Amino acid sequence: MIDIDLNRDPVDFSGKLQRFWELSGQKIRLIEKYYNEANGSPVFTLDGKYSTRGWTEWTQGFQYGSSVLQFDATGDEQLLLDAKENILNRMTPHISHLGVHDHGFNNVSTYGNLLRLMNEGKMPFNEWEKNLYELALKISGAVQAARWTTIKTGGFIHSFNGPHSLFVDTIRSCRSLILSHRLGHILQGEGDIRISLLERALEHIKATATYSIFYGEGRDNYDVPGRTAHECIFNIKDGSFRCPGSQQGYSAFTTWTRGLAWAVCGFAEQLEWLEMADENEVAHFGGKETLTRLMLKAAEAVCQYYIESTPADGIPYWDTGAPGLAMLGDYLAKPADPYNDFEPVDSSAAAIASQGLLRLGRYLSGKGEADEGNRYWQAGLKVLDTLLGEPYLSTDANHQGLLLHSVYHRPNGWDHIRKGNRVPNGESSMWGDYHLREVCLYLSRIINKQNYYTYFNYIG
Repeated sequence: MIDIDLNRDPVDFSGKLQRFWELSGQKIRLIEKYYNEANGSPVFTLDGKYSTRGWTEWTQGFQYGSSVLQFDATGDEQLLLDAKENILNRMTPHISHLGVHDHGFNNVSTYGNLLRLMNEGKMPFNEWEKNLYELALKISGAVQAARWTTIKTGGFIHSFNGPHSLFVDTIRSCRSLILSHRLGHILQGEGDIRISLLERALEHIKATATYSIFYGEGRDNYDVPGRTAHECIFNIKDGSFRCPGSQQGYSAFTTWTRGLAWAVCGFAEQLEWLEMADENEVAHFGGKETLTRLMLKAAEAVCQYYIESTPADGIPYWDTGAPGLAMLGDYLAKPADPYNDFEPVDSSAAAIASQGLLRLGRYLSGKGEADEGNRYWQAGLKVLDTLLGEPYLSTDANHQGLLLHSVYHRPNGWDHIRKGNRVPNGESSMWGDYHLREVCLYLSRIINKQNYYTYFNYIG
């Protein structure tokens, strides 16, 4: 269980954040200098050098989005110029990519961040650029919403596994639909039918909260409150739920911690958006009170489970039911050990979850729940504090990764095991690096009393 200090001040992180952004800029330039773009998008490192893995193209937005975040945090104009050129020349296929459930990763991280910065006045206004970013986000949200499966209780954006498959990860692609809707866009179907992107986003959120999250209500023998299923399987003929499943976790009845982290971050983000939404905008979908109750129940469940099922320093092992954990003794009562001989940790899950914990903590504090809000907030700070130090922050000038000890796909054996080790460690992932930058930007803006950082700020 995470050992939470309830009295940390964000200002305490100022020195660590300054060092972090210096290292972050070095890593971005290292990749630009040595990575061969002809190989495809960089995914994870192999002996400290970024390599690719052909599955789906879901990480390129994190690569170029990292440069945009670096500019936001440091004002590095050259990185912004490089990012804009790369996004224009290389990201356009992602806007209309029909084969992935990852539009919220690729396009919000790039076009979304650029539009936000322009509207905030942090980069020069250009009407044609603004139009480009808005059009990209409009199309991206509509294309993502078209990956639709209707079920008895509504519907969901299906994963690349097929129309039967609901992934917990996709909660973060609801951002694409929300932004597209905020920009006034719709999805048009056969016979010119007009499909609400907001409705599809909310239906997907509802499906994720209902099927991907467990609440200890007797759903099955493994119904632990806050546990998540990576995948949920549906009968697409009659729309009925069949069973949980997992692609990257140990089993359907254990919790893959990066999937858990996507839920932690995704539900907290959507609660923030819902708080700012107009009541009339969501009245047709049950109203703010009903939707808030649904999302808050899910958010609190997964955040509490993360706190209780993660070692004392806030870094989880890759799956809470991984069989080798039994060999580690009372592993939850001590810091995680990325160099153990039995199961890898996943620092990328920690980076994603830390942002969600901070956002939920701030949200609850704003609702008058000061004690509970502070507990989640301080849990997020604890996780981030660990990530900003060794052995997780990469200080080796020759290592292209920023966040060490990330895991990609343990069941498939895709993660590099270094000589002399028995489990993967010491490597980085593009999503881990990006999300560590994102949570550091989030905290940096709070410390510097800048505009609060959300994906929907100043858009629509």
